[in-house]
Amino acid sequence: MELSSALKKKYTSEQLSAQEAQRLAEFIAWGPAVFQASRLMIKFGILDMLRDADEGLTREEIASKTQLSDYAVKCLLEASLSIGTVLVDPESDRYTISKTGWFLLTDQATRVNIDFNHDVNYQGWFRLEESLLSGKPEGLKHFGPWPTIYEGLSSLPNQVQQSWFGFDHFYSDSSFPEALDIIFKEHKTRSLYDVGGNTGKWALQCVAFDKEVEVTVLDLPQQIKMMKENIAGKPGAERIKGYGIDLLHPEASFPKREGGLDAIWMSQFLDCFSMSQIVSILRRAKTAMTADTRLYIMETLWDRQRFEPATFCLTMTSLYFAALANGNSKMYNTADLQQCITEAGLQIEKIYDGLGQGHCVLKVKTP
Repeated sequence: MELSSALKKKYTSEQLSAQEAQRLAEFIAWGPAVFQASRLMIKFGILDMLRDADEGLTREEIASKTQLSDYAVKCLLEASLSIGTVLVDPESDRYTISKTGWFLLTDQATRVNIDFNHDVNYQGWFRLEESLLSGKPEGLKHFGPWPTIYEGLSSLPNQVQQSWFGFDHFYSDSSFPEALDIIFKEHKTRSLYDVGGNTGKWALQCVAFDKEVEVTVLDLPQQIKMMKENIAGKPGAERIKGYGIDLLHPEASFPKREGGLDAIWMSQFLDCFSMSQIVSILRRAKTAMTADTRLYIMETLWDRQRFEPATFCLTMTSLYFAALANGNSKMYNTADLQQCITEAGLQIEKIYDGLGQGHCVLKVKTP
């Protein structure tokens, strides 16, 4: 296994003392309570108040400002002391925000992850064990009867949709400027397939960046409908087409483009499928490619991350895929995708690292 230098340091030798390891074990055991108490410290505005109070606040002042009962504030503050998001002065009984509390409150990635985990994942993870044993997203059942979350995405409650798309877009959007340069400045791209294009956000970025490119979004029919509604009336929308396709169906062919195709784009897409499904999708993508076509795969490969917290988030995201998304996919590492690409009869031409929040772009061609 190849690991970045940060991961090699963290994952190949023991980092904790026995006392630290014991505390972490208890932290894990109480993880659900830790999460909910911390989420409520944000929702009720307590961490905001503590950040803005130079001298800190007493429990009574917090109760008055939030209109919560003294009991509720006491429970949350005492839990937060143990969690490590607040500190207390034992002489004045005044509470202040800790460094961890500050990151919990202000780090955009952390806030996106909190919403995603609470609104989308929290109840479903109760059935993670069943999902891992069956290979199906058993945790999705409380939302609806769909075989994967993607068929039901347009029917999920509004708040769940907002948190799902907020999570999805946050991680991809930060990589868009660099990815656009790779696709349009390094290569002449006038025709592009956006595979798994969701709301058409990337397609709109493409037609805004290059006034000549034509984009075809390939996705489930219900997603194509959502995409068309989302792009309607926006600049360049006339150069975006939709092609409804069930990419999981092994006989679902990629459309052939007269005159050839310059590029195929798959952003945070292949992690939605098992490795055998990825091979099938890539083989069918290959049929739409010529020697001049380039396939760009953007993923957050967990083994290539510069900072270990990013890898932590990615490996935890694999559990979302297991319990709620589809039951058989995950956040992959480089070796996994290399194996799939090779089995599909394609080859990696170049890997671009360090885009945005830790994305990589694999440029793939026919042999």
